[in-house]
Amino acid sequence: MSEATRKPATRDTSDVTALVHERVRLARSAQPTLAALNREKKDALLHTLADALVADSEAIVAANALDLDAACEAGMTPGLLDRLRLDTQRVAAIAAQLRDTAALPDPVGEITRGGVLANGLRLSQVRVPLGVVAMIYEARPNVTVDAAGLCLKSGNAVVLRGGSAAAHTNERIVACLRACLAAQGLPENLVVGVDGYGREAVTALLTARGLVDVAIPRGGAGLINHVVTHAQVPVIETGTGNCHIFVDESADLSAAYEIVLNAKTQKVGACNAAETLLVHRSVAADFLPECGRLLGAADVTLHADEESAALLNDCGARVLPAEETDWSSEYLSLDLAVKIVADVQEAVTHIRAYSTGHTEAILTASLPSQEYFLREVDAAVVMCNASTRFSDGGEFGFGAEIGISNQKLHARGPMGLPELTTTKWLLIGEGHTRP
Repeated sequence: MSEATRKPATRDTSDVTALVHERVRLARSAQPTLAALNREKKDALLHTLADALVADSEAIVAANALDLDAACEAGMTPGLLDRLRLDTQRVAAIAAQLRDTAALPDPVGEITRGGVLANGLRLSQVRVPLGVVAMIYEARPNVTVDAAGLCLKSGNAVVLRGGSAAAHTNERIVACLRACLAAQGLPENLVVGVDGYGREAVTALLTARGLVDVAIPRGGAGLINHVVTHAQVPVIETGTGNCHIFVDESADLSAAYEIVLNAKTQKVGACNAAETLLVHRSVAADFLPECGRLLGAADVTLHADEESAALLNDCGARVLPAEETDWSSEYLSLDLAVKIVADVQEAVTHIRAYSTGHTEAILTASLPSQEYFLREVDAAVVMCNASTRFSDGGEFGFGAEIGISNQKLHARGPMGLPELTTTKWLLIGEGHTRP
């Protein structure tokens, strides 16, 4: 087991806290070395890390097989299993995202505003790294690489706590990244894993005031709520995705079938997968039977209100009566809530009541309906005539993403490199004193 993830001999909480805090101190001490690198050197490092992952892919996949076996025995859902699973093609894709991140502009040093004041002082606000980022996530080994790559490119050290479900996979990936950093003459503690310290490591990171500059949780509602509730360090809150698609009366129904099917089934375990389908009453009889047939063929279970269930009963899909909890559920499985609404106003009212503020979509050919929906729906991403699966940092051109934020401070929506920076003010004078 690597030094970065070795379990302590004791499970005493105070000892774990001290050990994890020492790991964070090592990351903090290493970070200035990275912050001093120019873009060319950071980009070259990301390409070298990508090469190392590809070269180690068989060992990474073998470690992942151990995690998959344990997850299957524990009854992990298919959607979460898909998040956990790696093969050589997926490792290659993760490595490719590192190369994509290398190709992106470096936000560090960007001047966001400023100028020469009336008294001659030169003032500028520039982007700088956050410092040490604690990434707390679960069952997503791709996040191990994405977080490391984005943090390194933006000049941050990263401390990774990826959860027990992916412990073997994450340990192998972290060991690969650290060995590559050391081989390049850089501090291996720019990337630190603390999975070996168990659940106590989360508490230790959340109480590391003055050591951790920001914690970013990425996972289910339970994990996110725990981090937000117990953190004594700043948090950028990523959120759950109870995402809606509203099929308006003017929608192109042939396109709507494909969009709904894609949004629900393309990757059911993703936070941007559609969980609720709202249909305008005037097109429900034309749209729902065929849509239900397509969803049923993809093994989707429909949780339908009474009105929509009457139109879906002969479509071949499994149809269950919707309960109140269905409207607020992030299924992350082949389940979809279905409801008929009178108009776009009722659709927006429903979304306001149940949305998690992640991604919401309208399918319409009506410009007034489009404008109303885009204006009135309060979410990180609001879209028209497109699958909710496009709510993604990679699809937005940001490279890999650190997560999708549902909050409204600092960052909202897919978070890329700029969201991993803060700013500082630079003021240059010529002997100025304040009168």
